[in-house]
Amino acid sequence: MTRKSPLRRLFERVHRNEDGAVSLETILIIGAIAIPILIFLLRWGWPRIRDYFNEGMDQLEEQSDSVIDNN
Repeated sequence: MTRKSPLRRLFERVHRNEDGAVSLETILIIGAIAIPILIFLLRWGWPRIRDYFNEGMDQLEEQSDSVIDNN
C-alpha cells in the first residue's frame, strides 16, 4: 500500500469538488445573456437616450432665456 502525500490528497479533493464549476457555468450563462443586451443598448438605445436628453436641455435653455428676458 502506497501512502499519498498531503499535496496529492489536496489535489484529488479539489478536482472531485464541482461546486466551482456550477458557479462558473452560471456566470457564463449570465454573460451570454447580458452581452447582447448591452450591445443592443449601446448601438440603438444610447443614441435615442442622448437625443432625448439633449432635446430636454435645449428646451430648458430656451425656457430659462425666456424667463430672464421677461424680467
